[in-house]
Parts: sequence; structure tokens; C-alpha cells
Amino acid sequence: MKISQDTVVSLNYRMFDSNNQLIDENQEPIVYLHGGYDNILPPVEAALEGHAVGDSISVSMSPDEAFGEIEESLVREEDVGLFPQDIEVGMMFETRDPDTGEAHQFRVTNIDAGKVTVDGNHPLAGMSLKFEATVLEVRAASDEEIAHGHVHGAHGHDHGHDH
Repeated sequence: MKISQDTVVSLNYRMFDSNNQLIDENQEPIVYLHGGYDNILPPVEAALEGHAVGDSISVSMSPDEAFGEIEESLVREEDVGLFPQDIEVGMMFETRDPDTGEAHQFRVTNIDAGKVTVDGNHPLAGMSLKFEATVLEVRAASDEEIAHGHVHGAHGHDHGHDH
């Protein structure tokens, strides 16, 4: 079976930066619903289209195609009093936008003189990336998966349960 609209795809992937340094690889296969459901980076999805089990792809992406350019507006200083006592550089926090309810993650990048610098950009923002993937499995999605826009069951989204 080939990867096409409304198939469920399992794959292993590795991601490299522009210096060919490995920056990410999966521990367990990632499983996603194929067909523009925004479950995977669009250039990767486009490259996987029409492939079958055992095929490998390699996609190079500009920052725009991957995790976006760095937005200066997402870097800001906050008072250290707003954070837990054990705060350190590299910690991740999540805030919710009071208006939209949208969650934003940000990373602590600097602590100096009572001020904490936080960066809300994706850690891979501003980077050109190479994404290599090998297809492990392809199956037809269920009606329910298509209706919900993502995979259910093993390795998929499990509503309301921690893994």
C-alpha cells in the first residue's frame, strides 16, 4: 500500500542541522494520519506521498518550511519573582494566553540581576533542517481517525490518558 490521502503511516526519523549534526531521532515509531491534517511538517508529508513500506526519504528544509524564523517579539525579560525558586537556564515553562486559551512554551535562556530572559521560539526556529525518514507501515485510516484528524490507538493520540 502506498502513502496517500487518509492513510496512517508509521515511520522512524532522524533530523539533522545544517552541519549534519544529529539533533533529534525518535525512540518509538511516530505514527501520523497522512493528508494535510497538520500532524507532520508539510514538506515531509509531501515527500512521503506515494511511498511504500521500506522506502526512505530525505528532505532539506529552510527555517520557513520547518519551525519558522526566530521572532524577536517572543524573547522577553520577566522578573525573577514570577518563577519558582529553583529556576535555571534551559527550563521549559508553559503559559496560556488568557484571551485565546492557547498554550505557549518558552525556554529560560538567561538569568541575570533579578531578570529572567525567556524565549518563546521553537528550539529549532531559525534552523535549516534535514529530515530523513524510513516508512515502517502504511494502513488505511478508520472513519473515526479521519473524522478526528489524527491517529487513535497504539502510539496515536489517546484521549484523556497519560501514556
